[in-house]
Amino acid sequence: MIKFIADVNIEKLIVVELRKAGYDVTWILETDKYLEDVQILLQANIEKRILLTNDKDFGELVYRQKLLSSGIILFRVKEQDEKVKYSLLKDFLLNNKESVYHNFIVITKNKIRIIKL
Repeated sequence: MIKFIADVNIEKLIVVELRKAGYDVTWILETDKYLEDVQILLQANIEKRILLTNDKDFGELVYRQKLLSSGIILFRVKEQDEKVKYSLLKDFLLNNKESVYHNFIVITKNKIRIIKL
Protein backbone atom coordinates (compact mmCIF):
# COMPACT_ATOMS: atom_id res chain seq x y z
CA MET A 1 0.00 0.00 0.00
CA ILE A 2 1.22 3.48 -0.82
CA LYS A 3 2.40 5.58 2.12
CA PHE A 4 1.88 9.34 2.08
CA ILE A 5 3.17 12.35 3.93
CA ALA A 6 0.80 15.32 3.74
CA ASP A 7 2.25 18.83 3.85
CA VAL A 8 0.76 21.33 6.32
CA ASN A 9 -1.24 22.92 3.50
CA ILE A 10 -3.13 19.72 2.65
CA GLU A 11 -6.74 19.85 3.72
CA LYS A 12 -7.96 17.68 6.60
CA LEU A 13 -10.64 16.03 4.44
CA ILE A 14 -7.96 14.61 2.12
CA VAL A 15 -5.98 13.17 5.04
CA VAL A 16 -9.09 11.72 6.70
CA GLU A 17 -10.44 10.16 3.49
CA LEU A 18 -7.09 8.61 2.57
CA ARG A 19 -6.84 7.09 6.05
CA LYS A 20 -10.41 5.76 5.78
CA ALA A 21 -9.42 4.14 2.49
CA GLY A 22 -6.62 2.30 4.32
CA TYR A 23 -3.65 4.44 3.33
CA ASP A 24 -0.86 5.17 5.81
CA VAL A 25 -0.78 8.98 6.01
CA THR A 26 1.53 11.11 8.15
CA TRP A 27 0.25 14.69 8.32
CA ILE A 28 2.90 17.31 9.08
CA LEU A 29 0.22 19.47 10.74
CA GLU A 30 -0.12 16.72 13.38
CA THR A 31 3.58 16.04 13.85
CA ASP A 32 5.62 19.25 13.42
CA LYS A 33 3.94 22.06 11.55
CA TYR A 34 7.14 24.13 11.64
CA LEU A 35 9.25 21.73 9.56
CA GLU A 36 10.99 23.36 6.62
CA ASP A 37 10.27 22.03 3.13
CA VAL A 38 13.73 20.43 2.90
CA GLN A 39 13.12 18.56 6.18
CA ILE A 40 9.69 17.39 4.98
CA LEU A 41 11.24 16.06 1.78
CA LEU A 42 13.99 14.31 3.76
CA GLN A 43 11.44 12.69 6.10
CA ALA A 44 9.37 11.55 3.11
CA ASN A 45 12.46 9.94 1.57
CA ILE A 46 13.58 8.22 4.76
CA GLU A 47 10.08 6.79 5.29
CA LYS A 48 9.53 6.13 1.55
CA ARG A 49 6.38 8.25 1.49
CA ILE A 50 4.78 10.15 -1.36
CA LEU A 51 4.52 13.85 -0.56
CA LEU A 52 1.11 15.47 -1.01
CA THR A 53 1.30 19.25 -1.28
CA ASN A 54 -0.24 22.44 -2.63
CA ASP A 55 3.23 24.09 -2.57
CA LYS A 56 4.99 24.30 -5.93
CA ASP A 57 8.27 25.13 -4.15
CA PHE A 58 8.89 21.38 -3.90
CA GLY A 59 9.39 21.36 -7.67
CA GLU A 60 12.22 23.84 -7.15
CA LEU A 61 13.80 21.56 -4.55
CA VAL A 62 13.77 18.42 -6.69
CA TYR A 63 14.51 19.92 -10.11
CA ARG A 64 16.76 22.92 -9.48
CA GLN A 65 18.41 21.89 -6.22
CA LYS A 66 18.45 18.20 -7.22
CA LEU A 67 17.15 16.91 -3.87
CA LEU A 68 15.97 13.31 -3.84
CA SER A 69 12.30 12.41 -3.60
CA SER A 70 10.28 9.20 -3.36
CA GLY A 71 7.54 11.00 -5.25
CA ILE A 72 5.47 14.17 -5.08
CA ILE A 73 1.83 14.87 -5.85
CA LEU A 74 1.20 18.58 -6.33
CA PHE A 75 -2.36 19.88 -6.44
CA ARG A 76 -2.93 22.85 -8.77
CA VAL A 77 -6.70 23.20 -8.41
CA LYS A 78 -7.63 26.88 -8.72
CA GLU A 79 -10.69 26.92 -6.50
CA GLN A 80 -8.83 24.89 -3.83
CA ASP A 81 -11.94 22.77 -3.20
CA GLU A 82 -10.91 19.88 -0.94
CA LYS A 83 -13.68 17.59 -2.19
CA VAL A 84 -12.64 18.15 -5.79
CA LYS A 85 -8.99 17.55 -4.89
CA TYR A 86 -9.75 14.31 -3.07
CA SER A 87 -11.94 13.09 -5.93
CA LEU A 88 -9.17 13.80 -8.46
CA LEU A 89 -6.60 12.05 -6.25
CA LYS A 90 -8.84 9.04 -5.64
CA ASP A 91 -9.49 8.62 -9.37
CA PHE A 92 -5.78 8.94 -10.11
CA LEU A 93 -4.84 6.34 -7.50
CA LEU A 94 -7.43 3.87 -8.81
CA ASN A 95 -5.83 3.86 -12.24
CA ASN A 96 -2.19 4.80 -11.67
CA LYS A 97 -0.81 3.25 -8.49
CA GLU A 98 2.28 2.09 -10.35
CA SER A 99 3.04 5.71 -11.37
CA VAL A 100 3.12 7.19 -7.89
CA TYR A 101 6.68 6.44 -6.81
CA HIS A 102 9.65 8.34 -8.31
CA ASN A 103 7.47 10.79 -10.21
CA PHE A 104 6.43 14.41 -9.82
CA ILE A 105 2.70 14.37 -10.41
CA VAL A 106 0.72 17.55 -10.99
CA ILE A 107 -3.02 17.18 -10.56
CA THR A 108 -5.25 19.86 -12.05
CA LYS A 109 -8.97 19.80 -12.65
CA ASN A 110 -8.50 19.09 -16.36
CA LYS A 111 -5.39 16.92 -16.55
CA ILE A 112 -2.68 15.06 -14.71
CA ARG A 113 0.98 15.41 -15.63
CA ILE A 114 3.45 12.72 -14.62
CA ILE A 115 7.09 13.76 -14.78
CA LYS A 116 9.88 11.30 -13.97
CA LEU A 117 12.12 12.36 -11.09
